Amino acid sequence: MAYVVTQNCCNDATCVAVCPVDCIHPTPAEREYKRTEMLYIDPGSCIDCGACSDVCPVDAIVPGDALVPDIDRYRDINAEYFQRNPRAAAPGAHVQPLPLAIATAGVADPPPLRVAIVGSGPSAFYAAEELLARRDIAAEVTMVERLPVAGGLVRFGVAPDHWHTKTVDRVFDRTARRDGFTFHLGVEVGRDVTVEELLTHHHAVIHASGASGDRRLGVPGEELPGSHAAREFVAWYNGHPDHAARSFDLTGSRAVVVGNGNVALDVARILVSDVETLRRTDIADHALSALADSRIEEVVVLGRRGPEHAACTTPELLALGSLPGIDVLVDGPVDAGPDAPMKLQILAEYSRRTPTPGNRRIVLRFGSTPTQVVGVNVVEALLVADTDSGAEGRIECGLVLRAVGYRGLPIPGLPFDDGSGTVANVAGRVVEPDTGNPVTGQYVAGWIKRGATGVIGTNRYCAAETVESLLDDHREGRLVAPTGSAADLTALVRARRPHALGGGDWRAIDRHEREQGRAAGRPRVKIVDAAAAFEVAAVARASR
Repeated sequence: MAYVVTQNCCNDATCVAVCPVDCIHPTPAEREYKRTEMLYIDPGSCIDCGACSDVCPVDAIVPGDALVPDIDRYRDINAEYFQRNPRAAAPGAHVQPLPLAIATAGVADPPPLRVAIVGSGPSAFYAAEELLARRDIAAEVTMVERLPVAGGLVRFGVAPDHWHTKTVDRVFDRTARRDGFTFHLGVEVGRDVTVEELLTHHHAVIHASGASGDRRLGVPGEELPGSHAAREFVAWYNGHPDHAARSFDLTGSRAVVVGNGNVALDVARILVSDVETLRRTDIADHALSALADSRIEEVVVLGRRGPEHAACTTPELLALGSLPGIDVLVDGPVDAGPDAPMKLQILAEYSRRTPTPGNRRIVLRFGSTPTQVVGVNVVEALLVADTDSGAEGRIECGLVLRAVGYRGLPIPGLPFDDGSGTVANVAGRVVEPDTGNPVTGQYVAGWIKRGATGVIGTNRYCAAETVESLLDDHREGRLVAPTGSAADLTALVRARRPHALGGGDWRAIDRHEREQGRAAGRPRVKIVDAAAAFEVAAVARASR
Protein backbone atom coordinates (compact mmCIF):
# COMPACT_ATOMS: atom_id res chain seq x y z
CA MET A 1 0.00 0.00 0.00
CA ALA A 2 1.24 3.48 -0.87
CA TYR A 3 3.03 5.60 1.70
CA VAL A 4 1.31 8.78 2.91
CA VAL A 5 2.68 12.18 3.97
CA THR A 6 1.00 13.35 7.17
CA GLN A 7 0.60 16.48 9.28
CA ASN A 8 4.11 17.25 10.47
CA CYS A 9 5.69 17.41 6.98
CA CYS A 10 8.54 19.92 7.10
CA ASN A 11 8.82 20.37 3.30
CA ASP A 12 12.61 20.02 3.23
CA ALA A 13 12.20 17.56 0.31
CA THR A 14 14.84 15.10 1.46
CA CYS A 15 12.29 12.46 0.50
CA VAL A 16 12.05 13.79 -3.06
CA ALA A 17 15.71 13.14 -3.75
CA VAL A 18 15.53 9.44 -2.80
CA CYS A 19 12.22 8.48 -4.43
CA PRO A 20 13.07 6.07 -7.30
CA VAL A 21 9.79 6.64 -9.18
CA ASP A 22 9.32 10.41 -8.81
CA CYS A 23 6.02 10.10 -6.95
CA ILE A 24 6.52 12.88 -4.35
CA HIS A 25 5.40 16.36 -5.36
CA PRO A 26 5.67 19.27 -5.65
CA THR A 27 9.40 19.01 -6.08
CA PRO A 28 11.72 22.00 -5.60
CA ALA A 29 11.95 22.15 -9.40
CA GLU A 30 8.22 22.84 -9.69
CA ARG A 31 6.62 26.26 -9.36
CA GLU A 32 4.10 25.05 -6.76
CA TYR A 33 6.83 24.11 -4.28
CA LYS A 34 7.32 27.63 -2.90
CA ARG A 35 3.69 27.95 -1.85
CA THR A 36 2.76 24.37 -1.01
CA GLU A 37 1.38 23.50 2.42
CA MET A 38 3.14 20.13 2.47
CA LEU A 39 4.48 17.46 0.14
CA TYR A 40 2.29 14.66 -1.23
CA ILE A 41 2.80 11.08 -2.41
CA ASP A 42 0.97 9.92 -5.54
CA PRO A 43 -0.86 6.72 -4.53
CA GLY A 44 -0.95 5.61 -8.15
CA SER A 45 2.83 5.78 -8.57
CA CYS A 46 4.21 4.83 -5.16
CA ILE A 47 5.90 1.40 -5.18
CA ASP A 48 5.90 1.05 -1.39
CA CYS A 49 9.69 0.95 -1.14
CA GLY A 50 9.89 3.04 2.04
CA ALA A 51 12.96 5.03 0.96
CA CYS A 52 11.17 8.31 1.67
CA SER A 53 10.13 7.22 5.15
CA ASP A 54 13.69 6.21 6.00
CA VAL A 55 15.08 9.70 5.35
CA CYS A 56 12.21 11.86 6.61
CA PRO A 57 13.70 14.03 9.39
CA VAL A 58 10.37 14.48 11.20
CA ASP A 59 8.77 11.02 10.79
CA ALA A 60 5.91 12.41 8.71
CA ILE A 61 5.77 9.61 6.12
CA VAL A 62 3.95 6.43 7.10
CA PRO A 63 2.65 3.33 5.26
CA GLY A 64 -0.96 3.68 4.20
CA ASP A 65 -1.97 0.57 6.15
CA ALA A 66 -0.46 2.04 9.34
CA LEU A 67 -2.64 5.17 9.42
CA VAL A 68 -4.49 5.56 12.71
CA PRO A 69 -7.98 7.13 12.70
CA ASP A 70 -6.75 10.62 13.63
CA ILE A 71 -4.60 10.84 10.51
CA ASP A 72 -6.42 8.49 8.14
CA ARG A 73 -7.77 11.44 6.17
CA TYR A 74 -4.28 12.20 4.90
CA ARG A 75 -4.76 9.36 2.44
CA ASP A 76 -7.43 11.51 0.76
CA ILE A 77 -5.40 14.71 1.14
CA ASN A 78 -2.45 13.15 -0.69
CA ALA A 79 -4.65 11.77 -3.46
CA GLU A 80 -6.55 15.04 -3.87
CA TYR A 81 -3.36 16.93 -4.63
CA PHE A 82 -2.69 14.84 -7.72
CA GLN A 83 -6.29 15.11 -8.86
CA ARG A 84 -6.01 18.91 -8.74
CA ASN A 85 -2.39 19.12 -9.90
CA PRO A 86 -1.59 16.64 -12.67
CA ARG A 87 2.12 16.05 -12.94
CA ALA A 88 3.84 18.59 -15.14
CA ALA A 89 7.52 17.90 -14.55
CA ALA A 90 9.22 15.14 -16.48
CA PRO A 91 10.23 12.07 -14.45
CA GLY A 92 13.51 12.72 -12.74
CA ALA A 93 13.29 16.50 -13.13
CA HIS A 94 13.45 16.87 -9.37
CA VAL A 95 16.82 15.18 -9.06
CA GLN A 96 19.58 17.63 -8.18
CA PRO A 97 22.89 15.86 -8.73
CA LEU A 98 25.63 16.49 -6.26
CA PRO A 99 28.46 18.63 -7.57
CA LEU A 100 31.35 16.56 -8.84
CA ALA A 101 34.83 16.84 -7.44
CA ILE A 102 37.16 18.65 -9.78
CA ALA A 103 40.26 16.78 -10.86
CA THR A 104 43.25 18.56 -9.35
CA ALA A 105 46.13 16.12 -9.86
CA GLY A 106 49.40 17.94 -9.33
CA VAL A 107 47.63 21.13 -8.25
CA ALA A 108 47.88 22.39 -4.69
CA ASP A 109 44.58 22.48 -2.83
CA PRO A 110 43.22 26.02 -2.66
CA PRO A 111 42.59 27.49 0.80
CA PRO A 112 39.11 26.74 2.13
CA LEU A 113 36.22 29.07 1.56
CA ARG A 114 35.45 30.58 4.97
CA VAL A 115 31.88 31.73 5.66
CA ALA A 116 30.35 33.25 8.79
CA ILE A 117 26.64 32.65 9.41
CA VAL A 118 24.76 34.95 11.78
CA GLY A 119 21.88 33.10 13.43
CA SER A 120 21.25 29.44 14.27
CA GLY A 121 17.77 28.67 12.96
CA PRO A 122 16.77 26.41 10.06
CA SER A 123 18.05 28.67 7.27
CA ALA A 124 21.38 29.07 9.06
CA PHE A 125 21.90 25.33 9.50
CA TYR A 126 20.71 24.49 6.00
CA ALA A 127 23.19 27.02 4.59
CA ALA A 128 25.98 25.50 6.69
CA GLU A 129 25.08 21.99 5.52
CA GLU A 130 24.99 23.13 1.90
CA LEU A 131 28.54 24.46 2.24
CA LEU A 132 30.08 21.69 4.33
CA ALA A 133 28.56 18.71 2.51
CA ARG A 134 29.74 19.72 -0.95
CA ARG A 135 32.43 17.76 -2.78
CA ASP A 136 33.55 20.48 -5.17
CA ILE A 137 34.90 22.89 -2.56
CA ALA A 138 36.52 22.86 0.85
CA ALA A 139 34.59 25.09 3.23
CA GLU A 140 34.74 26.22 6.82
CA VAL A 141 31.70 27.69 8.58
CA THR A 142 31.55 29.84 11.71
CA MET A 143 28.04 30.15 13.17
CA VAL A 144 27.43 33.06 15.53
CA GLU A 145 24.35 33.13 17.79
CA ARG A 146 23.58 35.73 20.44
CA LEU A 147 21.70 33.25 22.66
CA PRO A 148 23.43 30.43 24.58
CA VAL A 149 21.26 27.86 22.76
CA ALA A 150 20.69 27.22 19.07
CA GLY A 151 17.65 26.30 16.98
CA GLY A 152 15.84 29.51 16.14
CA LEU A 153 12.21 28.87 15.22
CA VAL A 154 12.54 25.12 15.76
CA ARG A 155 13.16 25.78 19.45
CA PHE A 156 11.24 29.02 19.93
CA GLY A 157 8.54 28.98 17.23
CA VAL A 158 7.21 25.44 16.83
CA ALA A 159 4.35 24.76 19.23
CA PRO A 160 5.34 22.49 22.14
CA ASP A 161 2.66 19.91 21.29
CA HIS A 162 4.14 19.51 17.78
CA TRP A 163 7.08 17.47 19.04
CA HIS A 164 7.46 15.52 15.78
CA THR A 165 8.27 18.74 13.94
CA LYS A 166 10.95 19.60 16.49
CA THR A 167 12.86 16.39 15.69
CA VAL A 168 14.30 18.14 12.64
CA ASP A 169 16.94 19.36 15.11
CA ARG A 170 18.64 15.99 14.56
CA VAL A 171 19.61 17.26 11.12
CA PHE A 172 21.09 20.40 12.65
CA ASP A 173 23.12 18.39 15.15
CA ARG A 174 24.62 16.39 12.30
CA THR A 175 25.70 19.60 10.58
CA ALA A 176 27.23 21.00 13.78
CA ARG A 177 29.40 17.88 14.08
CA ARG A 178 30.90 18.20 10.60
CA ASP A 179 34.56 18.98 10.14
CA GLY A 180 35.03 22.68 9.50
CA PHE A 181 32.10 23.83 11.66
CA THR A 182 32.68 26.24 14.56
CA PHE A 183 30.06 27.56 16.98
CA HIS A 184 30.17 30.83 18.93
CA LEU A 185 27.08 30.96 21.18
CA GLY A 186 26.24 33.85 23.46
CA VAL A 187 27.97 36.20 21.03
CA GLU A 188 26.03 39.10 19.55
CA VAL A 189 27.04 40.59 16.24
CA GLY A 190 27.14 44.35 16.64
CA ARG A 191 27.87 44.15 20.37
CA ASP A 192 30.69 41.62 20.74
CA VAL A 193 31.96 41.46 17.19
CA THR A 194 31.20 43.59 14.15
CA VAL A 195 30.23 42.47 10.66
CA GLU A 196 33.44 44.09 9.42
CA GLU A 197 35.44 41.93 11.82
CA LEU A 198 33.63 38.83 10.61
CA LEU A 199 34.58 39.76 7.06
CA THR A 200 38.19 40.22 8.17
CA HIS A 201 38.19 36.53 9.12
CA HIS A 202 35.89 35.18 6.39
CA HIS A 203 35.27 35.49 2.68
CA ALA A 204 31.56 36.16 3.25
CA VAL A 205 28.82 36.59 5.84
CA ILE A 206 25.35 35.05 5.54
CA HIS A 207 22.77 36.84 7.68
CA ALA A 208 20.09 34.33 8.76
CA SER A 209 18.64 36.26 11.67
CA GLY A 210 14.99 35.59 10.88
CA ALA A 211 12.11 37.95 11.56
CA SER A 212 12.03 39.17 15.14
CA GLY A 213 9.40 41.87 14.66
CA ASP A 214 5.69 41.69 13.91
CA ARG A 215 3.08 43.43 11.85
CA ARG A 216 0.59 45.79 13.47
CA LEU A 217 -3.17 46.05 13.19
CA GLY A 218 -3.02 49.85 12.97
CA VAL A 219 -6.19 50.38 15.04
CA PRO A 220 -6.86 52.57 18.10
CA GLY A 221 -6.22 50.90 21.44
CA GLU A 222 -3.67 48.46 20.09
CA GLU A 223 -1.18 49.51 22.77
CA LEU A 224 -3.49 48.74 25.70
CA PRO A 225 -2.25 46.20 28.28
CA GLY A 226 -3.70 42.86 27.26
CA SER A 227 -3.05 43.47 23.54
CA HIS A 228 0.04 41.65 22.31
CA ALA A 229 1.71 40.21 19.27
CA ALA A 230 1.19 36.46 18.94
CA ARG A 231 4.95 36.29 18.32
CA GLU A 232 5.53 37.43 21.91
CA PHE A 233 3.10 34.87 23.29
CA VAL A 234 4.72 32.08 21.26
CA ALA A 235 8.19 33.09 22.46
CA TRP A 236 6.89 33.17 26.06
CA TYR A 237 5.43 29.68 26.10
CA ASN A 238 8.44 28.31 24.23
CA GLY A 239 10.88 29.69 26.78
CA HIS A 240 12.74 32.32 24.77
CA PRO A 241 15.09 34.06 27.25
CA ASP A 242 14.01 37.49 26.01
CA HIS A 243 10.36 36.76 26.83
CA ALA A 244 10.48 34.40 29.81
CA ALA A 245 9.64 37.20 32.24
CA ARG A 246 6.58 38.38 30.28
CA SER A 247 3.08 38.01 31.67
CA PHE A 248 -0.27 37.64 29.90
CA ASP A 249 -3.67 38.21 31.47
CA LEU A 250 -5.45 34.84 31.38
CA THR A 251 -8.11 35.76 33.95
CA GLY A 252 -10.88 36.51 31.44
CA SER A 253 -13.13 33.88 29.91
CA ARG A 254 -12.49 34.84 26.28
CA ALA A 255 -9.46 35.71 24.15
CA VAL A 256 -9.38 36.89 20.55
CA VAL A 257 -6.69 35.97 18.05
CA VAL A 258 -6.60 38.23 14.99
CA GLY A 259 -5.49 36.27 11.93
CA ASN A 260 -6.11 32.67 10.96
CA GLY A 261 -2.78 31.30 9.83
CA ASN A 262 -0.91 28.46 11.52
CA VAL A 263 0.47 30.73 14.26
CA ALA A 264 -3.07 31.84 15.10
CA LEU A 265 -4.20 28.20 15.39
CA ASP A 266 -1.15 27.39 17.53
CA VAL A 267 -1.82 30.08 20.11
CA ALA A 268 -5.55 29.35 20.16
CA ARG A 269 -4.86 25.67 20.75
CA ILE A 270 -2.33 26.32 23.52
CA LEU A 271 -4.74 28.72 25.27
CA VAL A 272 -7.45 26.07 25.63
CA SER A 273 -5.43 22.85 25.82
CA ASP A 274 -5.68 20.64 28.85
CA VAL A 275 -2.76 21.43 31.12
CA GLU A 276 -2.02 17.73 31.65
CA THR A 277 -1.55 17.38 27.90
CA LEU A 278 0.82 20.34 27.88
CA ARG A 279 2.68 18.90 30.85
CA ARG A 280 3.93 16.11 28.56
CA THR A 281 5.54 18.61 26.16
CA ASP A 282 8.59 20.87 26.35
CA ILE A 283 6.51 23.97 27.07
CA ALA A 284 8.32 26.38 29.39
CA ASP A 285 7.58 25.78 33.07
CA HIS A 286 6.49 29.37 33.69
CA ALA A 287 3.94 29.12 30.88
CA LEU A 288 2.70 25.76 32.14
CA SER A 289 2.12 27.24 35.56
CA ALA A 290 0.26 30.28 34.19
CA LEU A 291 -1.91 28.19 31.86
CA ALA A 292 -2.81 25.86 34.73
CA ASP A 293 -4.50 28.84 36.39
CA SER A 294 -6.04 30.19 33.17
CA ARG A 295 -9.77 30.95 33.12
CA ILE A 296 -10.02 31.22 29.35
CA GLU A 297 -12.84 29.06 28.04
CA GLU A 298 -13.19 30.39 24.50
CA VAL A 299 -10.82 31.69 21.85
CA VAL A 300 -12.26 33.51 18.85
CA VAL A 301 -10.01 33.33 15.79
CA LEU A 302 -10.74 36.18 13.39
CA GLY A 303 -10.22 36.17 9.64
CA ARG A 304 -10.74 39.29 7.56
CA ARG A 305 -11.80 37.37 4.46
CA GLY A 306 -14.14 34.44 3.89
CA PRO A 307 -13.46 30.79 4.79
CA GLU A 308 -12.22 30.00 1.30
CA HIS A 309 -9.27 32.31 2.06
CA ALA A 310 -8.31 30.81 5.44
CA ALA A 311 -4.54 31.24 5.76
CA CYS A 312 -3.86 28.13 7.85
CA THR A 313 -2.71 24.92 6.21
CA THR A 314 -5.04 21.98 5.76
CA PRO A 315 -3.01 19.70 8.10
CA GLU A 316 -3.13 22.23 10.94
CA LEU A 317 -6.86 22.81 10.48
CA LEU A 318 -7.60 19.09 10.36
CA ALA A 319 -5.59 18.38 13.52
CA LEU A 320 -7.43 21.12 15.38
CA GLY A 321 -10.73 19.26 15.16
CA SER A 322 -9.64 16.15 17.04
CA LEU A 323 -8.43 17.73 20.28
CA PRO A 324 -10.00 16.08 23.33
CA GLY A 325 -12.22 18.32 25.41
CA ILE A 326 -12.11 21.16 22.87
CA ASP A 327 -14.90 22.11 20.48
CA VAL A 328 -13.83 23.64 17.18
CA LEU A 329 -16.71 25.61 15.70
CA VAL A 330 -17.28 28.04 12.84
CA ASP A 331 -19.36 31.15 13.42
CA GLY A 332 -21.76 31.01 10.49
CA PRO A 333 -22.43 28.55 7.67
CA VAL A 334 -19.78 27.37 5.22
CA ASP A 335 -20.80 26.04 1.83
CA ALA A 336 -18.57 23.37 0.36
CA GLY A 337 -19.58 20.91 -2.32
CA PRO A 338 -17.86 17.55 -2.90
CA ASP A 339 -15.46 19.16 -5.37
CA ALA A 340 -14.44 21.96 -3.00
CA PRO A 341 -10.86 22.02 -1.68
CA MET A 342 -10.27 19.82 1.35
CA LYS A 343 -9.69 22.83 3.61
CA LEU A 344 -13.12 24.25 2.80
CA GLN A 345 -14.74 20.85 3.31
CA ILE A 346 -13.19 20.62 6.78
CA LEU A 347 -14.43 24.11 7.65
CA ALA A 348 -17.90 23.14 6.47
CA GLU A 349 -17.81 20.14 8.80
CA TYR A 350 -16.79 22.36 11.72
CA SER A 351 -19.62 24.77 10.89
CA ARG A 352 -22.14 21.97 11.41
CA ARG A 353 -20.83 21.05 14.87
CA THR A 354 -22.63 22.02 18.05
CA PRO A 355 -21.00 22.91 21.38
CA THR A 356 -20.49 20.21 23.98
CA PRO A 357 -21.37 21.30 27.52
CA GLY A 358 -18.23 21.64 29.63
CA ASN A 359 -15.81 21.81 26.69
CA ARG A 360 -13.55 24.73 25.94
CA ARG A 361 -14.04 26.25 22.50
CA ILE A 362 -12.15 27.59 19.51
CA VAL A 363 -14.50 29.61 17.32
CA LEU A 364 -13.39 30.43 13.77
CA ARG A 365 -15.03 33.64 12.59
CA PHE A 366 -14.62 34.90 9.05
CA GLY A 367 -15.34 38.19 7.29
CA SER A 368 -14.48 40.32 10.33
CA THR A 369 -12.07 43.26 10.36
CA PRO A 370 -10.81 44.68 13.70
CA THR A 371 -11.45 48.40 14.05
CA GLN A 372 -10.58 49.19 17.67
CA VAL A 373 -9.27 47.61 20.85
CA VAL A 374 -11.53 48.92 23.62
CA GLY A 375 -10.67 49.46 27.27
CA VAL A 376 -9.96 52.06 29.91
CA ASN A 377 -6.74 50.72 31.45
CA VAL A 378 -6.74 47.19 30.01
CA VAL A 379 -8.34 45.36 27.10
CA GLU A 380 -12.09 44.95 27.59
CA ALA A 381 -13.33 44.22 24.08
CA LEU A 382 -12.51 44.25 20.38
CA LEU A 383 -14.66 46.16 17.90
CA VAL A 384 -15.01 44.55 14.49
CA ALA A 385 -16.70 45.38 11.22
CA ASP A 386 -18.18 42.98 8.70
CA THR A 387 -15.70 43.04 5.83
CA ASP A 388 -18.44 43.11 3.19
CA SER A 389 -21.29 45.13 4.76
CA GLY A 390 -19.38 47.25 7.25
CA ALA A 391 -21.81 46.33 10.02
CA GLU A 392 -20.15 46.78 13.40
CA GLY A 393 -19.90 44.31 16.26
CA ARG A 394 -18.27 43.99 19.65
CA ILE A 395 -16.47 40.97 21.10
CA GLU A 396 -15.99 41.04 24.85
CA CYS A 397 -12.52 39.75 25.77
CA GLY A 398 -9.62 40.28 28.12
CA LEU A 399 -6.80 39.30 25.78
CA VAL A 400 -6.10 40.18 22.14
CA LEU A 401 -3.27 38.52 20.23
CA ARG A 402 -2.47 39.74 16.75
CA ALA A 403 -1.22 36.96 14.50
CA VAL A 404 -1.02 38.91 11.27
CA GLY A 405 2.58 38.16 10.39
CA TYR A 406 6.16 38.22 11.60
CA ARG A 407 8.36 40.97 10.24
CA GLY A 408 12.10 41.29 9.75
CA LEU A 409 14.01 44.12 11.41
CA PRO A 410 16.79 46.19 9.80
CA ILE A 411 20.37 44.94 10.03
CA PRO A 412 22.75 47.85 10.60
CA GLY A 413 24.78 48.62 7.51
CA LEU A 414 22.60 46.65 5.08
CA PRO A 415 19.95 48.08 2.73
CA PHE A 416 16.48 47.34 4.09
CA ASP A 417 13.11 47.22 2.35
CA ASP A 418 10.72 48.58 4.95
CA GLY A 419 7.64 47.50 3.01
CA SER A 420 8.53 43.81 2.92
CA GLY A 421 10.59 43.73 6.11
CA THR A 422 13.54 42.16 4.27
CA VAL A 423 17.11 43.02 3.37
CA ALA A 424 17.32 44.05 -0.28
CA ASN A 425 18.70 41.07 -2.20
CA VAL A 426 18.69 39.13 -5.43
CA ALA A 427 18.79 35.36 -4.92
CA GLY A 428 20.28 35.93 -1.47
CA ARG A 429 23.01 38.30 -2.66
CA VAL A 430 22.60 41.64 -0.83
CA VAL A 431 22.29 44.51 -3.32
CA GLU A 432 21.98 48.26 -3.21
CA PRO A 433 18.33 48.90 -4.15
CA ASP A 434 19.05 52.05 -6.15
CA THR A 435 21.76 50.59 -8.36
CA GLY A 436 21.34 46.82 -8.06
CA ASN A 437 25.06 46.57 -7.29
CA PRO A 438 25.97 43.73 -4.93
CA VAL A 439 27.31 44.49 -1.46
CA THR A 440 30.57 42.55 -1.48
CA GLY A 441 30.62 39.54 0.81
CA GLN A 442 27.11 40.04 2.24
CA TYR A 443 24.28 37.51 1.82
CA VAL A 444 20.94 36.67 3.43
CA ALA A 445 18.89 33.50 3.89
CA GLY A 446 15.55 32.65 5.48
CA TRP A 447 12.87 35.11 6.55
CA ILE A 448 15.17 38.14 6.49
CA LYS A 449 15.70 37.28 2.81
CA ARG A 450 12.21 36.35 1.57
CA GLY A 451 9.80 37.44 4.33
CA ALA A 452 7.99 35.31 6.90
CA THR A 453 6.66 32.68 4.53
CA GLY A 454 6.91 28.93 4.20
CA VAL A 455 7.66 26.23 6.74
CA ILE A 456 10.89 24.83 8.18
CA GLY A 457 11.90 22.83 5.13
CA THR A 458 11.30 25.78 2.80
CA ASN A 459 14.49 27.21 4.23
CA ARG A 460 16.54 24.36 2.79
CA TYR A 461 16.13 25.51 -0.80
CA CYS A 462 16.14 29.17 0.18
CA ALA A 463 19.55 28.59 1.77
CA ALA A 464 20.77 26.55 -1.19
CA GLU A 465 19.95 29.42 -3.54
CA THR A 466 21.91 31.83 -1.36
CA VAL A 467 24.90 29.51 -1.15
CA GLU A 468 24.89 29.10 -4.93
CA SER A 469 25.03 32.90 -5.33
CA LEU A 470 27.90 33.02 -2.86
CA LEU A 471 29.79 30.26 -4.68
CA ASP A 472 29.29 32.00 -8.02
CA ASP A 473 30.92 35.09 -6.55
CA HIS A 474 33.73 33.00 -5.09
CA ARG A 475 34.42 31.29 -8.39
CA GLU A 476 34.44 34.62 -10.22
CA GLY A 477 36.86 36.18 -7.73
CA ARG A 478 34.38 38.73 -6.40
CA LEU A 479 35.03 37.94 -2.73
CA VAL A 480 37.85 39.39 -0.66
CA ALA A 481 40.14 36.80 0.94
CA PRO A 482 40.22 37.01 4.75
CA THR A 483 43.33 38.35 6.43
CA GLY A 484 42.57 36.81 9.82
CA SER A 485 42.41 33.12 10.70
CA ALA A 486 39.78 31.08 12.52
CA ALA A 487 42.08 30.98 15.54
CA ASP A 488 42.34 34.78 15.44
CA LEU A 489 38.55 35.11 15.55
CA THR A 490 38.26 32.65 18.42
CA ALA A 491 40.84 34.64 20.36
CA LEU A 492 38.95 37.86 19.64
CA VAL A 493 35.65 36.34 20.80
CA ARG A 494 37.20 34.94 23.99
CA ALA A 495 38.77 38.28 24.81
CA ARG A 496 35.45 40.09 24.53
CA ARG A 497 33.10 37.32 25.71
CA PRO A 498 35.06 35.03 28.04
CA HIS A 499 31.95 32.98 28.74
CA ALA A 500 31.01 32.41 25.10
CA LEU A 501 30.00 28.83 24.36
CA GLY A 502 30.96 26.35 21.66
CA GLY A 503 29.42 23.28 20.07
CA GLY A 504 30.36 21.00 22.97
CA ASP A 505 28.68 23.40 25.40
CA TRP A 506 25.51 23.44 23.28
CA ARG A 507 25.35 19.65 23.33
CA ALA A 508 25.92 19.65 27.11
CA ILE A 509 22.95 22.00 27.58
CA ASP A 510 20.87 19.81 25.27
CA ARG A 511 21.78 16.67 27.26
CA HIS A 512 20.95 18.40 30.53
CA GLU A 513 17.52 19.50 29.27
CA ARG A 514 16.73 16.03 27.94
CA GLU A 515 17.86 14.35 31.17
CA GLN A 516 15.64 16.67 33.18
CA GLY A 517 12.84 15.90 30.74
CA ARG A 518 13.18 12.14 31.09
CA ALA A 519 12.93 12.47 34.85
CA ALA A 520 9.68 14.41 34.43
CA GLY A 521 8.22 12.32 31.58
CA ARG A 522 8.75 15.11 29.05
CA PRO A 523 10.87 15.54 25.88
CA ARG A 524 12.99 18.14 27.66
CA VAL A 525 12.76 20.75 30.41
CA LYS A 526 13.95 23.97 28.83
CA ILE A 527 16.42 26.30 30.42
CA VAL A 528 14.89 29.72 29.91
CA ASP A 529 17.44 31.84 31.74
CA ALA A 530 20.62 32.64 29.83
CA ALA A 531 22.75 32.75 32.98
CA ALA A 532 21.51 29.27 33.95
CA ALA A 533 22.45 27.94 30.52
CA PHE A 534 25.97 29.31 30.86
CA GLU A 535 26.22 27.70 34.30
CA VAL A 536 25.15 24.27 33.01
CA ALA A 537 27.74 24.53 30.24
CA ALA A 538 30.45 25.57 32.72
CA VAL A 539 29.72 22.60 35.00
CA ALA A 540 29.80 20.19 32.06
CA ARG A 541 33.03 21.72 30.77
CA ALA A 542 34.68 21.35 34.18
CA SER A 543 33.80 17.66 34.27
CA ARG A 544 35.29 16.91 30.87
